[in-house]
Amino acid sequence: MSDAISHTILLGIVIAFFITHDLNSPLLLIGAALMGLVTVFLVEFIQKVQKISEDSSIGLVFPLLFSIGVLLISRYAGDVHLDTDAVLLGELAFAPFDRLVVNNVDIGPKSLYVMACILSLNLGYIGLFYKELKLVTFDPILAGVLGISPAIVHYSLMTMVSVTAVGAFNAVGAILVVALMVGPPATAYFITEKLQHMILASVFFGILSAVTGYAASFWLDVSIAGSMATMTGLIFFTVIMTAPRKGIIAVIRQSCQQKYEFAGLALLIHLLTLEARKPGGGQEQADDLVEQLQWQASFFHKVLDRLVINQYAALQANEIRITAEGRSYVQQSKLYRQLSGYEV
Repeated sequence: MSDAISHTILLGIVIAFFITHDLNSPLLLIGAALMGLVTVFLVEFIQKVQKISEDSSIGLVFPLLFSIGVLLISRYAGDVHLDTDAVLLGELAFAPFDRLVVNNVDIGPKSLYVMACILSLNLGYIGLFYKELKLVTFDPILAGVLGISPAIVHYSLMTMVSVTAVGAFNAVGAILVVALMVGPPATAYFITEKLQHMILASVFFGILSAVTGYAASFWLDVSIAGSMATMTGLIFFTVIMTAPRKGIIAVIRQSCQQKYEFAGLALLIHLLTLEARKPGGGQEQADDLVEQLQWQASFFHKVLDRLVINQYAALQANEIRITAEGRSYVQQSKLYRQLSGYEV
């Protein structure tokens, strides 16, 4: 939805510009914010009435509205300082030259004050309505029961998204708006599951993307906005690979560990079953077990090594027996309890 809004607000800016003929008019901000709400309404209307998924609804609405804005610019505003390249890419290097003048006094870059005001609005909004936002996000039904309107909270949040997007739109362009709205939170999701920590981590990753992206653009002499968006993606892929719990490397390691744990438990259950079938118990030859289980010998010995290290099994002269610790471990396992009523 952030991606859609950051593009469709162009149409609101264009329509407001055609009404005011002034790029500095506050009506441009109002028009963009309203167009963001129109986008949200149309997406949800198509989704609910036509039973189309949210992704498909967004894919239908935002290219349509964005393309109308681009066509209007190309057709009716070709001689005006409002071009599609600036809309998509922006140019942060020129932002300091757009000055805010009050009573003939230059007080600094306009974008700095605009984004500072929007930052204050966002902080105030999240601080005042944090509980409502959290409740509506994770359990809208409970929120409705408690008297909190999910629709009001949702549309107020989308209004703040629209205002934030249009505030950054002029300086950084749509691509960087999307990158910084989506990238840092997605990155933070992989390192924490606590919402408060996720918000703080999102801010950190956003700042890190901006600083490293600016440094890279200076070093490579390329687009600042493009470098920042690129660093956002690189940071995301670095975290998604190396995150301690949800990262790809951690998931692969955990999957391998679970594979060997399950195989070890299966081997112990097999040993326990063979022991119960033999009068007086006994030991099993490793080669016989490999043939019975139809495992690869290398895999079997890796599993067996883990069991021996954990003292669940003992190996002596190629003969394997289950230990008391291994017997206790098997009997406490859920798998063994499930199989206990069946012949193994």
